[in-house]
Amino acid sequence: MDEMTAKQRMSELRQLLEQYNEQYYMQENPTVSDYEYDMLMRELETLEQQFPQYATGDSPTKHVGGTASRTFEKVPHAVQMMSLQDVFSYEEMDAFVRRCQEQLQEPEFIVEPKIDGLSVSLEYVNGVLTRGSTRGDGFVGEDVTANLRTISNIPQQLTNAPAFLEVRGEVYMSRKSFAALVEQQELNGETPAKNPRNAASGSLRQKNAAVTASRSLDIWIFNIQQVEGITLRSHLESLEYLESLGFPTVIPHSGKCHTAEEIRDRIAAIGEERGGYAYDTDGVVVKVDSFAQREEMGATSKVPKWAAAFKFPPEEKETTLCDILLSVGRTGVITPVAIFDPVQLAGTEVARATLHNQDFITERDIRLGDTIVVRKAGEIIPEVLRVAAHAADSSPYVLPETCPVCDTPAVRDADEAALRCPNPDCPAQLMKRMIHFVSKDAMNIDGLGPQNLAALQEEGLVRSVADLYHLTQADLTGLERFAEKSADNMVRAIDASRENSLDRLIFALGIRGIGSRAAKLLCERFSTMDALLAATAEEIQEIDGFGATMAESVVTALAEPHMRQLIDHLREAGCNMTYHGTTVEDTRFVGMTFVLTGTLSTMKRSEAKELILRYGGKVSGSVSKKTSFVVAGEAAGSKLDKANELGIPVLSEEEFRNKIQERIDINEN
Repeated sequence: MDEMTAKQRMSELRQLLEQYNEQYYMQENPTVSDYEYDMLMRELETLEQQFPQYATGDSPTKHVGGTASRTFEKVPHAVQMMSLQDVFSYEEMDAFVRRCQEQLQEPEFIVEPKIDGLSVSLEYVNGVLTRGSTRGDGFVGEDVTANLRTISNIPQQLTNAPAFLEVRGEVYMSRKSFAALVEQQELNGETPAKNPRNAASGSLRQKNAAVTASRSLDIWIFNIQQVEGITLRSHLESLEYLESLGFPTVIPHSGKCHTAEEIRDRIAAIGEERGGYAYDTDGVVVKVDSFAQREEMGATSKVPKWAAAFKFPPEEKETTLCDILLSVGRTGVITPVAIFDPVQLAGTEVARATLHNQDFITERDIRLGDTIVVRKAGEIIPEVLRVAAHAADSSPYVLPETCPVCDTPAVRDADEAALRCPNPDCPAQLMKRMIHFVSKDAMNIDGLGPQNLAALQEEGLVRSVADLYHLTQADLTGLERFAEKSADNMVRAIDASRENSLDRLIFALGIRGIGSRAAKLLCERFSTMDALLAATAEEIQEIDGFGATMAESVVTALAEPHMRQLIDHLREAGCNMTYHGTTVEDTRFVGMTFVLTGTLSTMKRSEAKELILRYGGKVSGSVSKKTSFVVAGEAAGSKLDKANELGIPVLSEEEFRNKIQERIDINEN
């Protein structure tokens, strides 16, 4: 390659890699596979070595991909959270081992699985967890302490702990939790997460810690960043110490090796075992064990020289596309599903994968009879990567113009690629809506599983979810699946669900984009169904965490005639239309809306928000005429300007604390 071509290609690669970094780390929406990204990074590294005159100081090869977002407070890392040098073959791993052996006296290596998650730091003062943060760019991360506290296997307090300890770990979402999340997202008509890593990252970086808590995240701790009063000599010794403090560590899957051959064998063993792990692994990490030897080898600006990550190649298989089936979801989305000759992927047999929508099919020019390449995204969700060869006499596949279940003309949303059946009485939609309506987080009607619901639908007993509330014991005992006792239990369970709080009913209605937490937030602002039905998109958008899209989705859904009719029928059936809320003993802030802005010096903003909510108040993310108070810390910005412009009372941090302290003093007297 000549110099000018190399210079142009290096510029293209830098731009591409930064774009992919943004999509992966900040948007949690990667558009290329990890392998494709790694190969582009390797190409840029090679070109920079061959043409150093065109290398730049800000190249993606010289910094960690992530950055700290503006959503959370920034946390400077006292000890840099470095990345790892990637290798893609046993030969490259052998070369790494030789370099270590040439520089060090008989080095020992620790070999452990590379967990595919989000790297975080946890800080403990006198054994108490005081702060947790993301890696960010390695130098500055994000404060996600409140969210990390929701992860059950992170110790909140340590016994016999040092005065200060900072550890590094990998937050991940187990395969089981990821599969459950994708299933729920598909039921809600949401775009499903692409893989467990991105699902974990998106879950940890939620504004609302309750959302994080609902995602069942886990963590492995694999390193000590800083420690006071303890001297440790090796990585394995540090892992054993961490385990003694109660941290979950990678020790169960770690192994000590001395030679390149032993390391190869251990990598191969982990490759065989990883299909049985509860979590995703994208490779194997090999580290020099001795801390003294690590110091001797040193590091570059991005990676330590004493460690390397062996990346597993993606497992891809060719197969034949036999058919494309059409599935109609709860919100009417018509989803094409590829049916292909079964292949073995990541230890299981796979024979089908979603094709998402017409755009996906058209971009890849997928046709019936084609030889296609498939893999498991995140080793879990099957996906069609590309077409290897078209079948003879094949023609482009086009989704039908009508619903495959009810023959209603399908419509395409203007703002998305989805094709929808607009018929609210479509039998396929009804079944999916009923499954969602009776689910645990919705109306929680125990015993009404898909098979029982299908039996009720086939007998014509249920044409709407409201019909569930008119079922009698006699209706059910007339069906093959119900004995007298089970029929009586079912009627009792249905009857009990009438008393559920309004937020459960709102979630059960299946409004696009509104999960159980969003439904609760809606009801905290609008405590009756009538108040919610009368709410405008602008009023809903004032709720912290609600954007214009979510607000418009609520208003549009509740304005649809069939939805109004359903709500009327549920009301007539005796379903509760009022939010039960939570018990608030101290109601000093009831009816008040606060906005927090700037940096608070004596408490975190999350702590201030918790106090406001505890005393019955509401916290909004934007200032409006309905705002009661703005609490302004240091470096308060546009929200403070807006408050002054509207004449909204502004409280300093001290004044806000006084409002809390006043009531405490009164109670004490």
